[in-house]
Amino acid sequence: MNKLPEFRNEPYTDFSDPENRKRMEAALAKVRAEFGKDYDLLISGEKIATPDKLVSLNPSRPAEVVGKHSKASREIAMTGIQKVYSYHATWAATPAMKRVEMLLKAASILRERKLEFDAWLCFEAGKTWPEAEAETAEAIDFCEYYAREMVRFAHPPGVVQMPGERDEMRYLPLGVGIVIPPWNFALAILAGMTVAALVTGNTVIIKPSSETPIVGAKFVELLLEAGFPAESFCYMPGSGAAIGDLLVEHPKTRFISFTGSRDVGLRINELAAKHQPGQLWIKRVVAEMGGKDAIVVDGECELDKAVDGVLFSAFGYQGQKCSACSRAIVHERVYDEFLEKLKARTEQLSVGPTDDPKYYMGPVISDGARNSIRAYIEVGKSEGRVLVDGSSSDGDGYFLGPTLIADIDAKARIFQEEIFGPVLAVSKARDFEHALQMANDSQYGLTGAIYSTNAKHVEEAREKFFVGNLYVNRKCTGAMVGAHPFGGFNMSGTDSKAGGPDYLLLFLQAKSIAEKVA
Repeated sequence: MNKLPEFRNEPYTDFSDPENRKRMEAALAKVRAEFGKDYDLLISGEKIATPDKLVSLNPSRPAEVVGKHSKASREIAMTGIQKVYSYHATWAATPAMKRVEMLLKAASILRERKLEFDAWLCFEAGKTWPEAEAETAEAIDFCEYYAREMVRFAHPPGVVQMPGERDEMRYLPLGVGIVIPPWNFALAILAGMTVAALVTGNTVIIKPSSETPIVGAKFVELLLEAGFPAESFCYMPGSGAAIGDLLVEHPKTRFISFTGSRDVGLRINELAAKHQPGQLWIKRVVAEMGGKDAIVVDGECELDKAVDGVLFSAFGYQGQKCSACSRAIVHERVYDEFLEKLKARTEQLSVGPTDDPKYYMGPVISDGARNSIRAYIEVGKSEGRVLVDGSSSDGDGYFLGPTLIADIDAKARIFQEEIFGPVLAVSKARDFEHALQMANDSQYGLTGAIYSTNAKHVEEAREKFFVGNLYVNRKCTGAMVGAHPFGGFNMSGTDSKAGGPDYLLLFLQAKSIAEKVA
């Protein structure tokens, strides 16, 4: 293989261009024509239909069935584990450059079908056109970036040579991995975790979210088209109760790559830590969990930019990002003016079906999520001053408007607990040091941002703002592959740094070899 060109992030489609808008409308129509189809399990190339189905709905119009996917039973899961375990040695022995070529092919196909995947995300995951486009571009980025990273690990730099020896380090795949992605990035995170494991020579079982199995089914079809062997992975939707614990605990599974809630992540970590009869390894858990992310607005800052950054971070994709801003901590000097500006901007946000590009916000993912968020809004009403109440909404979908609640104490529930919806708590800080203390007063440590023109305060935040991803004078969402390796501290996970130069190491083990030559 010739030397690959330097990695560049995939550019976003400009939907203000009439031609691009027309192409997106055609993609939406094409995808809508496929609504209601049945999808089978894919067990090392064998399609299996089961009577137990996951019914995937369009959260903008829940009467619409996006698709129905067979659910795996315990017996099917056991079979899948054995099949990918049996194939692992063959896949691990496949030259790394062949695996890289397959991954680059997957990126190319995904790029060609970008708007089609955008459309699936609009319908199944409730993403607006720009949010869906950003996610599909990120999935392409993961494929391109991890392909280049595998080239690097296939040809590692030399180690110190001892006199009379030939010394080297090689990187080997781990074994069978369990990939458990979330619904809120049903394509990008599923793709990123899956291809990272595959390109490093591992075989995988993919257990997608029950909310978004169809997007994942489309991606695994793409993997086969790109040349990945059918035996190298299984696509296995199913309930956690039926197959989740089994996949994590089975003695032949080597690692678990998980993105989701704190409680589920902790359970996975606990189950994986317990040795099972016949298990030869300590299992590795790669966990990306929750967030309670804060943006600090200093008394010295460009206030309008801070307002915009908080607004987009809090209410983009309905606040359903682990990186979303759910706490704005504002210096008392600018607090009232900030609230006035933010309230006015928040009230301008439109909410509606995501296949219509005129709306800034779409639905939350499910009726259960909407009920949970509404319960938190009621809690917030007793803990602060409601400036914008989005708890009621029009339409048939799972819609909520943005909610803005001011004067929140650091001990309040809506300051401390992850809500995962369009609810923003705003708190007043006495000074910058107090603002940082409040920002760090959390069990989480994923993303954070600071808006300040004070160089000393910016440097202080670099040192003391305890998060895995810190942003200065920009929003706290929208990490870019290669530029912003993503992962957090504390209960936000294992700081995996997805999309960064350390990530593939999580799917490899290093072997040191010393040969006596004299």
